[in-house]
Amino acid sequence: MTILKDKKEIEALRDGGKILASVLKAVMEEAKPGISSLALNNLAEKLIREAGGRPSFLNYKTVDDKSAYPASLCVSLNSEVVHGIPSEEKILKSGDVASFDIGMEYKKLYTDMAATKLIGHGLAKTENFIKTAKGSLEKGIEAARSGARVGDISFAVQSFAEKSGFEVVKKLVGHGIGRAAHEDPEVPNFGKKGTGPRLEEGLVIAIEPMITFGKSDVFLDKTDQWTWKTKDDSMAAHFEHTIIITKNGAEVITRA
Repeated sequence: MTILKDKKEIEALRDGGKILASVLKAVMEEAKPGISSLALNNLAEKLIREAGGRPSFLNYKTVDDKSAYPASLCVSLNSEVVHGIPSEEKILKSGDVASFDIGMEYKKLYTDMAATKLIGHGLAKTENFIKTAKGSLEKGIEAARSGARVGDISFAVQSFAEKSGFEVVKKLVGHGIGRAAHEDPEVPNFGKKGTGPRLEEGLVIAIEPMITFGKSDVFLDKTDQWTWKTKDDSMAAHFEHTIIITKNGAEVITRA
């Protein structure tokens, strides 16, 4: 669990967040019909390395994973919730709901963020769905402050999504971050106010709502062992920011 007290660490993490935000912004701008997800991955990796960072997703593996993640950028389309693997054959088309998740190590500190975009043109209900997912992240951020609890974030995310008629994925959660890509505490997207670990000033966490248009049940793809998908094949959207807990609220360090 990373608790930042050192000013140099805080500044380095802020710098890393700014870099990562600029990289994802560039990727999102290039995410148009006809481009391959691999081309977007290659762009993200190039920009990260040029800025002096290291793609933290590339070759990432835990003891529970059967293989290392083979890319620098996660590209998840439509019913893919998270960890979609980019490839030359995975081409974006108009109407796709595309989520982009990216992480970076910079000066030995880690940041992580994600955003979802409607590719080309689509239905108004799809645009509203994506807007709701983004709004749920903002509500979670508003609830994050020193002295609050993780459950306050979880409740805010879940309430906002469900009031709009959507569901939150419960199998997958946000997490602590900072000196490692994934740390304690877990930050679920569902829960009750006043429950869970207390948020301490200087704590670094990644809040990442994963919202579904249909039911929230998900499964892990047996072929690539990385991509999580909705069981009912409904659309999914994913937004994420890395934040530092302060006495006055959350400092979002990955905002463009």
